[in-house]
Amino acid sequence: MRSVIVGTAGHIDHGKTSLVRALTGVDADRLPEEKRRGITIDLGFAELDLGEVRVGFVDVPGHERFVKNMLAGAHGIDLAALVIAADEGVMPQTREHFDICRLLAVAAGLVVLTKTDTVDEELLELVRAEAEELVAGSFLEDAPVVAVSARTGEGIEELKAKLREAALAAPARDSDTVTRLPVDRSFTMRGFGAVVTGTLVAGEIAEWQELELLPAGARVRVRGVQVHGSTVKTATAGQRTAVNLGGVEASGVVRGMVLAPAGRLAATQIMDARVSVLKDVPRPLKTRQRVRVHHGTAEVLARVVVLEGPGEPSETVPGAAGLVQLRLESPIVALPGDRFILRTYSPQQTVAGGEVLDAHAPKHRGRERAAARARLASLAGADAAARLAFFVESTGERGLRRAEAASRTGWRDDVLDAALAEARGRGAVVEAEGVLASREVFERLLRAAVAEVEAHHVREPLSRGLARETLRERVFARAAPELFRSALQRAEAEGALVSERELVRSRGHSLELSPADEALRERLEKVYREAALEAPTLEEAFARADADAGKRREHLRKILQLLIDAGALVRVREDLFFHRGALDRLVAALREYAAGRGPERLIDVAAFKELSGVSRKYAIPLLEYFDRERVTRRAGDKRVIL
Repeated sequence: MRSVIVGTAGHIDHGKTSLVRALTGVDADRLPEEKRRGITIDLGFAELDLGEVRVGFVDVPGHERFVKNMLAGAHGIDLAALVIAADEGVMPQTREHFDICRLLAVAAGLVVLTKTDTVDEELLELVRAEAEELVAGSFLEDAPVVAVSARTGEGIEELKAKLREAALAAPARDSDTVTRLPVDRSFTMRGFGAVVTGTLVAGEIAEWQELELLPAGARVRVRGVQVHGSTVKTATAGQRTAVNLGGVEASGVVRGMVLAPAGRLAATQIMDARVSVLKDVPRPLKTRQRVRVHHGTAEVLARVVVLEGPGEPSETVPGAAGLVQLRLESPIVALPGDRFILRTYSPQQTVAGGEVLDAHAPKHRGRERAAARARLASLAGADAAARLAFFVESTGERGLRRAEAASRTGWRDDVLDAALAEARGRGAVVEAEGVLASREVFERLLRAAVAEVEAHHVREPLSRGLARETLRERVFARAAPELFRSALQRAEAEGALVSERELVRSRGHSLELSPADEALRERLEKVYREAALEAPTLEEAFARADADAGKRREHLRKILQLLIDAGALVRVREDLFFHRGALDRLVAALREYAAGRGPERLIDVAAFKELSGVSRKYAIPLLEYFDRERVTRRAGDKRVIL
């Protein structure tokens, strides 16, 4: 059976609660103060079974002081029932509630003229004409107008029939996003613990499911689920739902929180949005204006930043639409496509409403605002792949991890996978080990990496290559490590770069030494070759190889590095180098020595000094080097020759 939510809307004392009671038999006024004062203060709920469809009513207060409560109930409605009393006609809160429904993009509904038993036919027709004039050009323009009397029951059956038709024709809810239940009430039930209620706007909630209360971040478990007072295994989108929660006290849950899958969504305090300002408000919406943002069941304060273009004023005038950034003073849970209402800080008045475009936007400053507006304008009519590409592009070099993409869009896994596949197919997005980046950013980083390595070869022709970490810091400092690795792999696949352990070089780079440098290289190698195991210090080696060593120390170090890269020299300890030939002869002597020492194959420091013919100054570094190279293994004060 299909379920839809119908929200009442209208001025105080126009009979909204009486109408719900006449339709359902339920008095939606539950608070003692509501009974005492005879007005609706907070949200009330009731259910009506119409055979093929079940209607859940959200009865909202009509008094101007309780509009924020009305907004908490209006967020999840499928149909609006605009209630107008026949004895008063259209009143201020009638207009404000109607404006709110339009700004929230409620798609359908009907107009109900109440208290018809108190007026004659002529006055009823005048009120009907006034109602039709109010809704002209809106989503209610062609909606049924039903006259009823809750006291006598006149018109109630006709209203039920019209409700059934409208409910069956109501647009289906968006099924692309994960479970979300904005909490509008919480209480403790004896023997059960914390219970929260709300309209399930997306997804499903089932028994024993693990959820998260946001923005608090508390993990909870579903102990039980009820829909309109009946226990069910699973509640689905479009149903008024009560959830018994384990892992939290009712005192820790407030209106405005959201139940969502654990670890899936994240709260935000900066949103980019498209807003429409009501035409009859006295002042424009201006940058730095403090407003009240009503989103879902939450109400938070925020500052407005109008995203104006060059030469444009930083305001959106009455009757116009524009792009803004909302900087919230408290976190909320929002997703692209969500609707919200803006009211002035004081006195409180509904001035605008809009749609969230980017719920986790970066802060746009000064000159960035016009560019941000241009990018956001591209979202008009964009499909899922284009929206995903927009979110990826907005992260720049940092990239967007898959978990962040899931949180930022709110899409189910299959929807996200399909959007990603399409975006990659269009060439808009590159995926690097689970990190998404725009192709333009990735290609720019790749070109910059190749250029940096080539520039290094020009600056340092004697260098075999650029250190990987140096390349990362110079080009990929703000990028995810995955993008760096993927860019290097791509450059290697395309034949532009070669990655060798800790170095990166151009594929075409070769070390072509000048005759003078070639001679210097040979002299330096000769110094170490002749020194054998009595290795000189660096200063001694440089001085023996080059008469101008004091002036050319850095150049000599580069020649030394060439010998190390070629394997001619081996670094045994900091600034202590040996010729490879001398080390190889020593290893051969060690193993020959071990062959005559039985199965133990042991040698101590004294025996090693005698075998190698070196002092302790060289013996200890050489033994430690052989330990690292697994030629020997330390065993107490001796070594086992492996």
